[in-house]
Amino acid sequence: MKLKHYLHSQLAITFFPIFFGLFFITSVIFLVKIAALTSIITINFAELFSLFAYVMPQIIFYTMPISFFLSLVITLAKLASEYELTVITSFGLNPINILKIFAPVTLLLSVMLLVISVGLIPKTKFLTKQFLDKKKKEANFNIKPSQFGQKFGDWLIYIDGKEEKVYDQIKLFKTEKKEDQFIVSQTAILDNEKGSLSFKLIDGKAFVINEKEFNQIDFKSMYINDSISDSKLGVFTDSYNYWKTNIKKNLDTDDLTFYVLTSLFPLISLFLVITFGYFNPRYEKNRAVFYSLIAVVLYYVLIKLIGDKILLHALYVIPTIWILGTYILYSKTIQKEY
Repeated sequence: MKLKHYLHSQLAITFFPIFFGLFFITSVIFLVKIAALTSIITINFAELFSLFAYVMPQIIFYTMPISFFLSLVITLAKLASEYELTVITSFGLNPINILKIFAPVTLLLSVMLLVISVGLIPKTKFLTKQFLDKKKKEANFNIKPSQFGQKFGDWLIYIDGKEEKVYDQIKLFKTEKKEDQFIVSQTAILDNEKGSLSFKLIDGKAFVINEKEFNQIDFKSMYINDSISDSKLGVFTDSYNYWKTNIKKNLDTDDLTFYVLTSLFPLISLFLVITFGYFNPRYEKNRAVFYSLIAVVLYYVLIKLIGDKILLHALYVIPTIWILGTYILYSKTIQKEY
């Protein structure tokens, strides 16, 4: 139990500096992308924070697997260079026993990554697109005071003044089916709910005029709804139905395979951890980080080359190839010596 606690503590000491370093670098990249949006839309600090919160699952997903894998390898390599692995091995713990100590936390991490990638990321991407769609429509709606010929959907609109989203002295006019509709209002408030623009008219009169009659309606409040352009975002219910629908339509299946295979990377690479982490400091140099980076690049290249071609079949093909390959490498190297 003490050995297990000691190994986990050594892993934590290595993991958190690597993870937070990669997290910071990746966060800066995403923040630069978000800041670039200010050339298209106007956002305040709270909205900037919301957008960053939406990309947080992606940042964690891209940094966590690599950080954890590197931390495992570096932890074992550090113990090996300080002869601690030699002492541990002399007490009867072979590399597989060490592997069993790290396996539960690695499994837990892969499950967490699956929840983040397959569950959270599709939802947060939808919320990001929805937010940007809303802000772009709001930016396109730019009614100026004391100008004729401006339109709100099918309505011709004229205003005397405005302050942010509050408009003064509104006049709306529309002709439809030989019937004229005319609305005057003291105040109007523009609301943008999920990309659908609406005017809340306060204290006004509505007139409906046709060949036979003239009707007047006095109102305290009235809503006029309109969407400048139809949203193509669709409806997002939950991640299960999202992937179920996309698989049926053969959409984004490459993203699904990438998410799952990346989440499984730390778990199916445990044989590489002991292969790279174990070495004799008297006769060998510590090349653990170098080998680990090569393995990470090779795995991601494998996902892109094979995963994008065979799509969902990659979910069992690539893990099988990777586990067999890494076990053979382990059996040809570390297993013979320990």
